[in-house]
Amino acid sequence: MALIHLVDDDLAVTDACRFLLEGLNYRVQIWHDSQKFVDQVSPYQCGVVMLDIRMPGMDGQQVHQQLRRQESTLAVVIVTGHGDIAMAVTEMKLGAVDFLQKPIAAAPLIEALDRGLAHSQYRLERHQLQQRFSALTPREREIARAVAAGMTNKLIADRHFIAVRTVEVHRARVMEKMQAASLAELVNSLNQLTLTDPRERD
Repeated sequence: MALIHLVDDDLAVTDACRFLLEGLNYRVQIWHDSQKFVDQVSPYQCGVVMLDIRMPGMDGQQVHQQLRRQESTLAVVIVTGHGDIAMAVTEMKLGAVDFLQKPIAAAPLIEALDRGLAHSQYRLERHQLQQRFSALTPREREIARAVAAGMTNKLIADRHFIAVRTVEVHRARVMEKMQAASLAELVNSLNQLTLTDPRERD
């Protein structure tokens, strides 16, 4: 079940949204304190944050900035009042998937959440792939790059001055760590990444 975080200090707004969303089988978590949301929620999950711009303490812009700093996989939908449209547009330029104006209508809300969940799922899958790739050893990353480039085991062995059997062992470990059930799945996963690990940069 999809998870929606409602981050808004307005109880009337969160109660109305919860009633609507739970009726549509969304799982809803309400946060009236934006600082608690930032402190307690994992930034790496599939979900949407409905984020009010104006809140006491940590406002919506600051929360969004923190999520961006963490490279969170959560999608952000900005919730605004009439005077905050320009601010909401700015947040969209910084990565928010949509903005909704209070009072929130059902149709645009559902559309924004569907778009946000698709975006979040894509980002989470990329994040998980990058984590798996980062867990490879330097030699395994070399083998992974060669496999993604379509090189045969023999060609990889010749290029790295190692035995074909050694290449096969490394390739099997790459497939296991990348959780790939087939060569095609492995290549597809590798092609979704830049294949550049930050630890290897000068």
